[in-house]
Amino acid sequence: MVEPPLLFLETDRGFGAMSDFLMATYNRLPVTFDRGEGVWLWDTNGKRYLDALAGIAVCGLGHAHPAVHEALCDQAARLIHTSNIYGIAEQDALGARLCTLAGMDRVFFANSGAEANEAAIKLARLHAHRRGIENPSILVTEGSFHGRTLATLSATGNRKVRAGFEPLVQGFVRVPYNDIEAVETAAANRSNIVAMLVEPIQGEGGINIPAPDYLERLRAICDREGWLLIFDEIQTGMGRTGKLFAYQHGAVRPDVLTLAKGLANGVPIGACLAQGAAAEVFGPGSHGSTFGGNPLACRAARAVLDIIEEEDLCRQAAERGQQLLDGFQAALGHRAEIVAIRGCGLMIGIELDRPCVALVSEALAEGLLINVTTERVVRLLPPLILSSAEAEQLIGDLSGLIERHLDHA
Repeated sequence: MVEPPLLFLETDRGFGAMSDFLMATYNRLPVTFDRGEGVWLWDTNGKRYLDALAGIAVCGLGHAHPAVHEALCDQAARLIHTSNIYGIAEQDALGARLCTLAGMDRVFFANSGAEANEAAIKLARLHAHRRGIENPSILVTEGSFHGRTLATLSATGNRKVRAGFEPLVQGFVRVPYNDIEAVETAAANRSNIVAMLVEPIQGEGGINIPAPDYLERLRAICDREGWLLIFDEIQTGMGRTGKLFAYQHGAVRPDVLTLAKGLANGVPIGACLAQGAAAEVFGPGSHGSTFGGNPLACRAARAVLDIIEEEDLCRQAAERGQQLLDGFQAALGHRAEIVAIRGCGLMIGIELDRPCVALVSEALAEGLLINVTTERVVRLLPPLILSSAEAEQLIGDLSGLIERHLDHA
């Protein structure tokens, strides 16, 4: 592939490519996208790609959705930002709708998933201190990912992500994911645990789906121990798993719920929702955000909710997800190198018995955008609008790619 031309700028350091001025925090692939439509992206050379990653579960409605475009243009022409020291009508409307849909009482709006989880962590600690618990701890799981701020990094169950940023934030106790006995042991041995922060399905951890009763049993333990149950639905929320929120697959509801990614289809926004006593913890001055919940982001999120409902995208995500699981199982299930093919809705993982990061570049060369997490799990997070025909193309293209990759390994 021919790399896109780089723009050169003149500064007091002389001339340099734009990428020379960016901190090297990403191993970027050799492509720059110019436009998108639906599940498709076009690079600066005009090549088309099937986007099976959706900006890492962000663009659930695909690219350039006309309703989102219209909402953004209309709101930008009226009002983008004031401040949270004033009332914000779009924020009030979005908050009421999200709380109703999630069964929550109140919401705090932030700008990202990490910020939403920071709010949840602060909420749990403040709640504990008001109950006289001086050194509260939050139970978290191995293999989790909660963000890259210092507190959410400390909560994250990935040593590679945490490495080099010590000293980390104290107050987190780690247990294996999907292990109720480990949670019971922690409850028996530690008197200062005040909450459990958990993903209903681990995304970055490799599309790990817990036992059907895992969340319900966590709810029972939290109720018994007086802990807050916090669900991180940054990646699983907004229809991704075939329900608006992944916890709705079972008979359980958290005390605190965090959202971001697909909430506004690419416009930065995060949300921390709470119910019951947890909803009354924050007061004036205990938390805040300059940009959080501004009119533009909230208008975009309202448009996303409208479209998910009007186009019945939760149902479509469930159907397309089952189509992908069945298709990949038929195409790849016979290969001994395939450890597992798992998923829920449009959150699919294909685990190989070996590292397969090279598949990302190989897929890119063939016009397909995928991701590999934990070194050996091909992660698919396509837009919720994926059609049956596009799903079949994804099955065929990716299955062929994986087979060729394995045959030449």
